Amino acid sequence: MNNILITGIPGAGKTTLIKRLCIVFKEFNPVGFVTNEIMEEGTISGFEANNLFGDNKIFAHTKLKSKVSVGKYKIDMKGFDIFLDQTFSREKKTGLYFIDEIGKIACESKKFNKIILALLDAKKPVISTSTDKGTGLILDIKKREDVRIFEVTEQNREIRLKELTMVIRDLLLE
Repeated sequence: MNNILITGIPGAGKTTLIKRLCIVFKEFNPVGFVTNEIMEEGTISGFEANNLFGDNKIFAHTKLKSKVSVGKYKIDMKGFDIFLDQTFSREKKTGLYFIDEIGKIACESKKFNKIILALLDAKKPVISTSTDKGTGLILDIKKREDVRIFEVTEQNREIRLKELTMVIRDLLLE
């Protein structure tokens, strides 16, 4: 089992945890991205993806013009797919992948779905986050035999960081 899925309710600290793991495992040249909420007037108005090379892309926002939407968010599908190409086409010597998050918005992209499944099938560890609920691809990933699920809560966040650091280190040394 070389893939890890970090789940939890919104606000549990999944993104914070994966950002910290990216720093811990920097020497393994990780490839992937983390997402950040865009806050405007105290509410979430969109999401930005930041890859580990320093590129970023607002891929979902209430004010974007797009035919594709999830809830109140319009999705820049073309822009997100280009961002995915920039992120995953350059890597050659990576030891592992970080993906935050496998969620409803990202799963609207066929390219994203294809990349995720290819990475999960590959030999290098994939560390990803996902909401505790989910259907389609999210549910399929949770059912995979090669995926270990770690639930994070506000209470266990620090323990999970230590635990995941040990588990990932072991995966990289196999």
